[in-house]
Amino acid sequence: MKTKLYLIIALIIIPVLSIANIPIDSTKTNLKKVFTVVLDAGHGGKDPGKHVGHIKESDIALKVVKILGKKLESHQDIKVVYTRRTDKFLELHQRADIANNAKADLFVSVHCNAAAATQAKGNETWVLGIHRNADNLEVVQRENSVILLEEDYKEKYVGFDLNDASSFATNLMTQEEYLDNSIEMGANVQKRFTEDLKRKNRGVKQAGFAVLRLSYMPSVLIETGFLTNREERNFLKSSAGQKKVASSIYNAVLDYQKTRDINLFEVGQVNTSAVIEPAASNVIYKVQISASSKRLDAKSYNFNKLPDISREKDGGIYRYFTGNFSSLKKVSVLHKKAVAKGYKSAFIVFYKNGKRYRL
Repeated sequence: MKTKLYLIIALIIIPVLSIANIPIDSTKTNLKKVFTVVLDAGHGGKDPGKHVGHIKESDIALKVVKILGKKLESHQDIKVVYTRRTDKFLELHQRADIANNAKADLFVSVHCNAAAATQAKGNETWVLGIHRNADNLEVVQRENSVILLEEDYKEKYVGFDLNDASSFATNLMTQEEYLDNSIEMGANVQKRFTEDLKRKNRGVKQAGFAVLRLSYMPSVLIETGFLTNREERNFLKSSAGQKKVASSIYNAVLDYQKTRDINLFEVGQVNTSAVIEPAASNVIYKVQISASSKRLDAKSYNFNKLPDISREKDGGIYRYFTGNFSSLKKVSVLHKKAVAKGYKSAFIVFYKNGKRYRL
């Protein structure tokens, strides 16, 4: 009886073990990666943000986020998480906690701008930084001032000075690996606003926003326009204007996502003893080592003596690359070299039919 039982178990287990040992091509999967986006409508509840007449920044931000979220939710491979969907107050660290707990691929915070000069207009997108000047400080103080409405804010934000972004330099170092991606997303937003809405491009800027420094993923804070400018205020309070703003951000998110999902394919069995090289003679590989608003000479001596430096401009952002190969093997070796030389956030890109993609 025991012999028969062992035989039955063996007949069940052997086929399972055989299947488990079949080599799988890791470049192919039926499980499409879900791209998680956290949408943060700025302000809310007892914090209305900038208030001009009966128009509140918190209301406009929420309406834009809801439209944007609905558009993104139409994609099966995109998961949308909201920090708020009603007019409620959220502490800045709570917004960041929601993004961190969701293990988000991207954090997008939507706001409206304001200025003493009522003729000021246009769109700008902010990423984390410790850059200091009078204009930056005014915006940072306004957006960070919500901290003062929070309970026990001195304990929660110990060591953080609203007036000095450099007070959280340690956090900036921790998030350095996300900065290039944040700048890239910011450039996408500004490009879309300029092309789709024909608004003034005020550029991608860096400053010390608390909500960005607490979010450990690529993060942007978008100022959609000036409520203190009558033309832009009327545009932002209109349903048509809100739809157009949401559509521009939506396209920017898709632009960003496209460069990150190109290495996802279908599952298949392969001979793992063979070396797989993409069969595309017209593909060129490079390593992106930096993205910055600063223009540097594309010379090896400016980039730790890495070879074949090239530079490309996207809006107000300059991207710097090393290498120029038709071989994935060779560019992979250079990528490791770039990381070893201090470019921790370096990644491989390839060019096909004149378009650049991220690998």
